[in-house]
Amino acid sequence: MKHLVLWLLIGIPMGVYSQSERDTTEVNTRYFEDQFYAGITYNFILNLPGEEPNKANQQNISYGLQAGFIKDIPFNKDRTFGMGLGLGLGLYTYYTNIRAVEDGGDITYELVDGIEEFKRSKLETHMLEVPVEFRWRNSDPKTYSFWRIYAGVKFGYVFNARSKYVLEDLKESFRNTDVQTFQYGLTFNFGYHNFNMHAYYSLTGLFNDGVTLDGNDIEISPLRIGLIFYIL
Repeated sequence: MKHLVLWLLIGIPMGVYSQSERDTTEVNTRYFEDQFYAGITYNFILNLPGEEPNKANQQNISYGLQAGFIKDIPFNKDRTFGMGLGLGLGLYTYYTNIRAVEDGGDITYELVDGIEEFKRSKLETHMLEVPVEFRWRNSDPKTYSFWRIYAGVKFGYVFNARSKYVLEDLKESFRNTDVQTFQYGLTFNFGYHNFNMHAYYSLTGLFNDGVTLDGNDIEISPLRIGLIFYIL
């Protein structure tokens, strides 16, 4: 998976770098912009449970990958204002010192503390996503290079979630049914040409209501910051 992340960091920008100018032999005044997207993020974990010194903490590199198609719907003649409605896939990982334990179909949570062999504890979600964007850009029919500001909301359906716990000589992994199936949050994308900043702030928690750690509700939610690349 680390090799896939490295490939996306290098390959996606190189793949779209050469698209600097449109074919000017025939001007298409009814063009559409940014109909495919791919992105990579660092996932900040907000509202970690507990109090110092027994507070949960984020560990390792919690990364996210997303890609999909988004239909561009211009609102004005110059095609500088519009909206986008899309469909895509997302893979998001969250590394903490919270261990999920499955026993007889029940899942409980505990903090990993003082275990020298501990390597990582991960929650991984696979999502079907529907982004809805309100779009502004100063594009024209002849060039790919323009400023853009896209803001909106993204709805997500978690079709698979797994918890994984790794020691030096032990690996445990199972499907986690405590993860909230429907999630949504606010998105903001800003940039010029190929490189654009992407932010997603979740308005829902990662876990279902009633999931607890040491008697306290686990109300963690993600803030994802990274890069997004748009391709016609």
